[in-house]
Amino acid sequence: MFIPFFLELKAARVPVSLREYLSLLEGLEAGLVDYDVEGFYYLARAALVKDERHIDRFDQVFSHIFKGVEALAGENAVDVENIPEEWLRRLAEKHLTDEEKKLVEALGGFEKLMETLKQRLEEQKGRHQGGSKWIGTGGTSPFGAYGYNPEGVRIGQHESRNRRAVKVWDKREFRNFDDAVELGTRNIKIALKRLRRWVREGAEEEFDLPGTIHATAEHGYLDVQTRPERRNAVKLLMFFDVGGSMDDHIKSVEELFSAARAEFRQLEYFYFHNCLYEGVWKDNRRRHAEVIPTFDLLHKYGLDYKVIVVGDASMSPYEIAHPGGSVEHWNPEAGVVWLGRLLQQWPNAVWLNPENEKHWGYTHSIAMIRDIFGGRMFPLTLAGLEAATKQLSRKH
Repeated sequence: MFIPFFLELKAARVPVSLREYLSLLEGLEAGLVDYDVEGFYYLARAALVKDERHIDRFDQVFSHIFKGVEALAGENAVDVENIPEEWLRRLAEKHLTDEEKKLVEALGGFEKLMETLKQRLEEQKGRHQGGSKWIGTGGTSPFGAYGYNPEGVRIGQHESRNRRAVKVWDKREFRNFDDAVELGTRNIKIALKRLRRWVREGAEEEFDLPGTIHATAEHGYLDVQTRPERRNAVKLLMFFDVGGSMDDHIKSVEELFSAARAEFRQLEYFYFHNCLYEGVWKDNRRRHAEVIPTFDLLHKYGLDYKVIVVGDASMSPYEIAHPGGSVEHWNPEAGVVWLGRLLQQWPNAVWLNPENEKHWGYTHSIAMIRDIFGGRMFPLTLAGLEAATKQLSRKH
């Protein structure tokens, strides 16, 4: 019965394998969950999803496949003979108003309610949606789930619907982790996790538990050891295009910049407009007064730096290909010359483009810069940033 679920996950591009599917079946055979759809959801997610990027698509498929299964109905779903009356009584307990108590009495009291429940469990042959008699979902029958009846017994609904408006898989709390969405501060660090190289450096101020155990055992007395704190040793150099068409992407670029500053202790950044030329700047308010020669950066920052250029690459082709093509100043050398010098110093540099990738083909300058960077232009999405960091992690 779970094969359609497995196939729909694959159709939704959730990379689930047969081995993972068999692991789910093994968990069910071991009795890890029983008549608990929420428990099954968490078991299936743990067995089938190995990357948080795919949880949102998993939730959507789960909601589609198991819609309405919260109701445990049918002769094969509930063992009528073994329903503990005490369990049913607890399910039926409510804070009733006087009017609701009268409605319960109208049915003949609790004993009559239980007797009617068992009778209908025996009579009903399938799931029922809505209505006022059969056990099912969304109706006014005294029995079932996600409906309303003041003297009702909940079956297949873990807790009161009035206190829990949305099922966990319908909340889709992981939608921002999908690798097709644009980046946000919440998930950008996950995308940057590839670009880490942990080293221990600085003062020895972190408690070293394994070292303390080893030293104590060796010396015969408590010998507390410390060690330098682990830090990300990657050095990152970023160039940001500002102004003009980049104003449409301020939010996503600010989130990228904020997360990068939090993630990398050794981060240097500079601004440019449209294309890299002979000068960059650090303060946009003084961009014309405090220009830093690009040549200085090429000689100051070594090969151990990872370089990311961020821009929509949307400009006149003349700004890239010809001297004097800049819209802001006279540039003695073409932008392509300066981009070539950057790539000669840092051959593995990448370009992140916040413009929707579907529109890249309509802008000639994007194709030009993408070609200059040897195809290493990536969209500013979770998948794009992970691909960029994977590229930067390669040895050149």
